[in-house]
Amino acid sequence: MSEATHAPPIPGLAPMPALSWSIPGLREDPTMCLRCRSAQLLCGKPICPILLKYRAFERTLPMVDGVRMEGSSPPGLFVGRFGYPKVSVGPLLSPEHGSTELFDTPEEWVGRSVAEVVAFRTGLVRGTTRLRVTDAEQPVPMLEELQLLGIAGESVETEATFRRPPRGHLALSDSTPPFGPSAPIERVRLDVRRVDPHLDRLASDTDANARIAVTELYGRGVRVSRIQRAFSVGVLGRRGRRRLVPTRWSITAVDDLLSKRNLDAVRGLPELSEILLHRFTALDNRWLIVLLPGAYRYESIEAWYPNTLWNPDPNQIVVMGDHEGHDGRTTYASIGGCYYAARLATSEALLRLGRQAGVVVLREVHPGEILPLGVWNVREHVRQAMRTAPEHLSDLPALEDRIRASFAIPLERWRTASAVLHEARTQRRLDEWLRPAPLA
Repeated sequence: MSEATHAPPIPGLAPMPALSWSIPGLREDPTMCLRCRSAQLLCGKPICPILLKYRAFERTLPMVDGVRMEGSSPPGLFVGRFGYPKVSVGPLLSPEHGSTELFDTPEEWVGRSVAEVVAFRTGLVRGTTRLRVTDAEQPVPMLEELQLLGIAGESVETEATFRRPPRGHLALSDSTPPFGPSAPIERVRLDVRRVDPHLDRLASDTDANARIAVTELYGRGVRVSRIQRAFSVGVLGRRGRRRLVPTRWSITAVDDLLSKRNLDAVRGLPELSEILLHRFTALDNRWLIVLLPGAYRYESIEAWYPNTLWNPDPNQIVVMGDHEGHDGRTTYASIGGCYYAARLATSEALLRLGRQAGVVVLREVHPGEILPLGVWNVREHVRQAMRTAPEHLSDLPALEDRIRASFAIPLERWRTASAVLHEARTQRRLDEWLRPAPLA
């Protein structure tokens, strides 16, 4: 890791924001960024991620006046996971006034560029305070404010005081999502004028467990990102069982819970009788979602090109995935939260279609995805893919022709990685033997 040093300001020049940065490869070659200066892109990325995030920070930091800040929360908050069961909790605050909901509503980010999404994420200042996860049951005054923020129905005007001026860290470790400046928070005043009535009612219901609360909110059309926020800040669940849940865990937990709820209904639907193929491209990700005839089963496979987020190797493509059968799975998927995000999106599509089917999600990640953007990237783009009109295919050879034409990675790599496609190629279905013979 390499950190920037900050010299005294030079007369006549704007001061540098208080930033440090880290990027893979600097430990082995500390001169890489100096030699590159964003011109040669020696790190292998198509856009300099340091400059991309720096420009976003450069816009936000000057709007924060020392240790005091006024502005608007989308509403948004963040619960960290390090140090569990004592975690970092705090609001996400914009120095801008008015409606800032877009800054923390990933359902509205489909069609946006990487630069726009990074600007949304880094445009929010994160306040932090350390609390035990069990404090959700009997919250201190600041946590009471944050729990009210967690059920707010619109942007919230805020006043915050920090212990020190917020600072930014451009952590390009390929495992840290883009975040705005942060600082320990002394106090915060929130002007919550309207709460979401559905969230408010379930927050007041201390007899409903978290599973019931989450599924009821989803059934009433509350956005998944809002459910995840309320779940994270510990306002859902039975009395005596409420906890703060790290944001990263709450996202996957809600995706998992809701997709299981959908699949309980999907398994009772008639089986699909043809092959359907959905395609989509966004943020230099190529998606193919295949629906196969027969009973429900599910698989998600990701192929990462060299010099992409999770594959720093300059030469080799990395392909990995996980799958489940008709009855689901009991262990955590090896590819993490993206598995459950795509499962939620495809389960919603099966319910709309009124059919159960085998589902294969194929994702080819190209170097244009220069920064980790979060699990929303999978959930919302698979949702969008499933809204597109499908292509109807006659048989598996036709499907393989489409895979070969759509992806740069050879078909054989996908065949080798996919358990569900392998089963479809090798297992004969009973209805194949029951089809009437063609007329002479």
